[in-house]
Amino acid sequence: MGVGKGTIARAFFKYSGRFSIDTDDLIESITKKKVKTIFKDEGEAHFRDLEKQCALWLEKSITNTVISTGGGFYRQENIKNIGKVVYLKSSFEGILKRINDAPNTKQKLAKRPLLKNLDEAKKLYNTRVKEYENVADFTLDVEARDIEEILKELTSMCE
Repeated sequence: MGVGKGTIARAFFKYSGRFSIDTDDLIESITKKKVKTIFKDEGEAHFRDLEKQCALWLEKSITNTVISTGGGFYRQENIKNIGKVVYLKSSFEGILKRINDAPNTKQKLAKRPLLKNLDEAKKLYNTRVKEYENVADFTLDVEARDIEEILKELTSMCE
């Protein structure tokens, strides 16, 4: 939901040489539709089914790869079979600040249908935080931290 999963995954690839896949990008490539369009036209349940198919493929096909996932991907039953789960932690306010401070704020907001209603997004965030912490093998606090610092800590988690 805007914590920087994709940004950190791409930076980690450059930093470590580990291949990186973004599940939302993968779903968009397969369906030839943007995530926001899938949500709008076919609903969240359909999108979660696509995530499930993606998770099954990742489990069978991918190793030694950083996988950046959408915010609801943690619910996939086989997530622990895919690999180690790192929760990138930030406050809701920190996420909004990160998005609003970005040079492409409008694009970032347009890609996140769940942020259209901030009150609902905050409720969702509060629910998910506890669930993320339960699923995660590691928690990495990314709020207001330099990317180099984040990448060094992430590297030590992956060893």
